[in-house]
Amino acid sequence: MDFTYKKYQELLISLKEKEYDFRTFESFCQGNNPNRFVILRHDVDARPQHSLQVAKIEYSLEIPASYYFRIVPKSNHPEIIKQIVALGHEIGYHYEDLTLAKGDSVQAIDLFKEHLEYFRQFYPVTTICMHGSPMSSYDNREIWNSYNYKEWNLIGEPYFDIDFQEVAYITDTGRKWNDLQSNRRDKVATSRHFQYRTTNDLIEALLKGYLPEKIMITTHPQRWTDNGIKWTQELVLQSIKNQIKKRMIR
Repeated sequence: MDFTYKKYQELLISLKEKEYDFRTFESFCQGNNPNRFVILRHDVDARPQHSLQVAKIEYSLEIPASYYFRIVPKSNHPEIIKQIVALGHEIGYHYEDLTLAKGDSVQAIDLFKEHLEYFRQFYPVTTICMHGSPMSSYDNREIWNSYNYKEWNLIGEPYFDIDFQEVAYITDTGRKWNDLQSNRRDKVATSRHFQYRTTNDLIEALLKGYLPEKIMITTHPQRWTDNGIKWTQELVLQSIKNQIKKRMIR
C-alpha cells in the first residue's frame, strides 16, 4: 500500500542511502547549503495527529523537517504543534488570509499579522508558505502584490524564495507525485518536470540516480497513515477532490 507511514519511512531511508543532506526551509534560507540536499516540507492541512506521527519517524532517523500549520481548527492543534517543535522540527505559518478575507487585502494583512504572532508563541517563525485553497477563487500569494512579508522578520516563502530551475520540486498533491492534472496552485515555475504515479516509482527513480542533487519534497501528512479506515477515507475523498479540481483547471 502507498501513502503509509512505512512507505514514507522507506522514502526517507532511500534518501539517506543516496547521501542527501536534510534541510528545513529555514536552514536553506539561512544559506551554507551542501551540494546534495533535500528540503522536507509538510503542509498540515488537516489531521495534525498524522503530522505528529511523520515527525516522530523523522526524529527517529535524525532528520529535520518544516511543518506549515493553518490557523483553522482542523489543522491548528497547540499540543501537537508543541510536540513537533520538541522533536526539533521547524514550524511555519500556512497562510490563507486572502481567502479568509474574501479578497480584501487590508483585512487579509491584519489577519496575517495576528495569525503569525499566534504561531510565534510556539516557535520563532521565520518562514511561511501559502495554502493553495483549491476551492477558492483567491490565490493567497496575491496578498504580496500589496505588501512585503519580509517586513515581519520573515526570511522565506518557497514560491518566491527558491529558484526551482535549480531546486527540483516534488509534491504529493493529488495523492500522486507532481500530478499536474489535479493540482490547481501547488505548482512552480520550472522547466524540470518529474512525475511519478506511486512512491515506489519515486524511490526507484531516486535509487537509480534519476533525481537531481537539490530537491524540495512537499507532503500533506493527512493522507499518510497505517490506519486502514482513515487510509480508505482519504483515498475516496482525494479522488472526489481531484475530479472537482480537474474541472476547475479546465
